[in-house]
Amino acid sequence: MYKEDRLPQNPKEGIIFMLIISIISVNTIAPVIMGLQLGFSKENYLETLKVIPFMWIIVMLLVRFVAGPIVGKAMPKFVGKTDGFNARVLLNIVMNVTVLSILLTIIGNWVGTKQISLEPFQNFFHNWFRNFGVAFWIELIIAQPIARFAMKKLHAKQAQKAELVNPS
Repeated sequence: MYKEDRLPQNPKEGIIFMLIISIISVNTIAPVIMGLQLGFSKENYLETLKVIPFMWIIVMLLVRFVAGPIVGKAMPKFVGKTDGFNARVLLNIVMNVTVLSILLTIIGNWVGTKQISLEPFQNFFHNWFRNFGVAFWIELIIAQPIARFAMKKLHAKQAQKAELVNPS
């Protein structure tokens, strides 16, 4: 993809970008899904907070080693040379949320209940559609825009600094 100021330009920025998205996502998606599944209450929210650090680590590992490679290989098959930034971002979100929500519908249940069972498979489709919907909309309207805004501000600040150092 061409150099876009709303996206990370180097590995350090990539880490910042992923941290912003993952922290927002884990702290919003998990409580909403738990609330929808168990009811919205202070007790359920506090239980969710106990699980969030483990889920954050799991999400980071899944993004890096599972979803990232799968989406990276699939994207070129669906994206055309003339597709714009927004189309690419939307497809990337759909693909990442699909892979992650499938995996986390199972793994999240195991972590939340502290046991490996067949229960997530028995209710998979009911739970997955709900989980996908929650994750998709949070990524689309909250996490991703905030991370892209942060990148844009970071790049504007870098450009301003470069201009001060090397005035034309």
